[in-house]
Formats: sequence, structure tokens, C-alpha cells
Amino acid sequence: MRIKIRNMVCKTCILVVSQIFEEAGIKVEDVKIGYVVVEDKITPFKLDAVNKQLKKGGLEVIDGHKNQLINKIKIGIEEYAYLEGRQSNLKLSDFLIKKIDLNYAYISSLFSSKQGITIEKYLIKLKIERAQVMLLCDEKELAEIAWELGYSSVPHFSGQFKKTTGISPTRFKKIMKQTYNEI
Repeated sequence: MRIKIRNMVCKTCILVVSQIFEEAGIKVEDVKIGYVVVEDKITPFKLDAVNKQLKKGGLEVIDGHKNQLINKIKIGIEEYAYLEGRQSNLKLSDFLIKKIDLNYAYISSLFSSKQGITIEKYLIKLKIERAQVMLLCDEKELAEIAWELGYSSVPHFSGQFKKTTGISPTRFKKIMKQTYNEI
């Protein structure tokens, strides 16, 4: 039985989902970003208990067609932000149309109504979150980070970073280094 999970975005999510299902006594066959495959059917009571644990970690069992479509859109945006954005000449809207095979106006409207944020702002949020991780972990110059995230220039990247976080990337890195040096 395949169960779709909302907000799975990394390997840590896969580990968390595996652990939650196994702690609930549910045998897991496979876990990938976006879903888990279990051996047997799950009772609604057990599924509800698992879902409560998942929600503590910001994850959630997806039910219904529209929720599954929202998850597909999120995964598509994440793929575009992390992989395809640098390797493709497609605009995000064209990428999502190709990936999901639906009209972009419908995709955009559905996403905004269910998530309370536009697709474009969600993409920016993902990029800035990734930039924060890169600033903390990598010893890359701002130009390299901007390029990897698909920005046309460092000023564009820095401006969007500051607009989103309230501080510049350079200031963010300095504050975080000070914080970690104090620990």
C-alpha cells in the first residue's frame, strides 16, 4: 500500500517517516521523497496515530486528489529549485506544465488557495532556505551561491535574501558564525 506524505523534502524526512511508521508497528517496504510503501493495509486508527506523529515533524499524510496535486506541485518546484533550474532553460511555469501536465493557471490558483502563498514566492522561500544552508555549510562566494540558485546577479540574490530574511547574506553568515562560535 502506497501512502503519500506531504512536505517530505530531504533524506532526513525519509528517516523520520521510516521511524514513525516502524514505531507504530507498520512494516515499511520502501520510503522515497513524497511517499511510503507499507506491506499491509493500515487501519484508520493507526493511520490517524501515524499522521499525528508526522505532523509533529511538519509532515502529513496526503488525502484527496487536490492535496496529492499540491504535493506534486511542491515536489516539482523543489526539483526546479534544486536541480532543473540551473540545468534547464525552461521557466518555472513551463517546467510545472511539463511535469504535471495541467494548465498553469489552474496549478497556480490551486496552489495559492491551498497554501496561502504563490508558486513564485514558494520558490523564493526554497531558494533562500537553501542559501542559508549554503552560507552556513559551504565556503562558497556569494557569486557562486547566486549562480547555483539561478539568480542573474549577486545584487539580485542579495536583495531577495534581505527582503525575505530582513538581513543581507553577508550579515546572516557573520551572525551565524558568531552564534556557533559561542556554543
